[in-house]
Amino acid sequence: MERVYLDNNATTLVDPLVKEAMEPFFTKMYGNPNSLHSFGTEVRPYMGLALDRLYAGINADDEDDIIINSCASEGNNTVIKSFYFDSVLNHKKVQMITSSIEHPAVSETYEFLEKLGVDVKWLPVNADGIVDPDELRKAIDPDKTSLVSIIWANNETGLINPVKEYGEICRENGVKLHLDAVQAIGKIPVDMQEVMADYITFSAHKFHGPKGVGGLYIRRGSTITPLMHGGEQMAGIRAGTVNTPYMVGMGLALELAGKNLDFENTEVRKLRDKLEDAILDIEDVEVIGDRNIRTPNTILASFRGIEGEAFLWDLNQNGIAASTGSACSSESLESNPTFVAMDIGADLAHTGMRFSLSRYTTEDEIDYTIDVIRKSVKRLRDISSTNSKEYI
Repeated sequence: MERVYLDNNATTLVDPLVKEAMEPFFTKMYGNPNSLHSFGTEVRPYMGLALDRLYAGINADDEDDIIINSCASEGNNTVIKSFYFDSVLNHKKVQMITSSIEHPAVSETYEFLEKLGVDVKWLPVNADGIVDPDELRKAIDPDKTSLVSIIWANNETGLINPVKEYGEICRENGVKLHLDAVQAIGKIPVDMQEVMADYITFSAHKFHGPKGVGGLYIRRGSTITPLMHGGEQMAGIRAGTVNTPYMVGMGLALELAGKNLDFENTEVRKLRDKLEDAILDIEDVEVIGDRNIRTPNTILASFRGIEGEAFLWDLNQNGIAASTGSACSSESLESNPTFVAMDIGADLAHTGMRFSLSRYTTEDEIDYTIDVIRKSVKRLRDISSTNSKEYI
């Protein structure tokens, strides 16, 4: 049976070159980089190279900080809770703003802070599925708002928010901007000289690096109250021995992702569009969001008259890995949060299925997937129709 992986927004395979670059740091150069002996000092140049690649990959300024951590979820929690701690300790303004389409690492953190008394404003999305800059402008209160957190590219739809405008609005009002850039990096250009965000977060495993390592970008002049204490690593902002092999892997993975951006925007987009066109040829199917303002690898499709778990099972039985939405919330198989935010399929007759490609996806795999989807949709709708008639 053919196996096709179309769940790359959940995680990606590690690029073989990245795996090769990481290998020496497990059994040969394994010293603690903070140690003064040769086992430690011989590792430091490779950490420096990894940081150089990360800075170059997002065009960060030398005076900005990039903190190595475990993942974007940790980074998001660090930024958001830092502002809460700061407000409590210094009796500062405690209003924060986020959107209705955030990843759970952001939305659930804000829900937690609401229970602690923080005033959180939740911005809606417009008919295009993005957060309108005018809505952000209206929501900001310069005397109260301390932080704005908005996703750069949505993990379910792939829709790209106008983050450059958000940065300008936040600067005008003296408010800090935090962007979850997990689904943007490696798919579209991320340039911190153009986007005036104060904080961005990312995870290596979303762009063909290893799982368990990520980064938190902090613009010069912005501060963080550490979430983790107990050491002076990462300029005292994030305690804990640095995961050297994974840091090395993340740096190379980001460099390779940058070199492949043109390929993402041409070849991956072409395969994405081929799959999307075939899906749209099926009756009662809708793809969410204009493909021209989405990341080039992502499709979120609404299939009417199909039960989500059965469809996912059918695809899996045919060797195809897809998702009903975010991997961090898909186990529940509840209504897709993007559908809720955009008021799509409220009658529960819709199933949202996300297909996300990578630079390793082939045209043969897409052709096979198209054939399986067509057969599966027909079969499941026939079953649904038969069951409905028997019930009547």
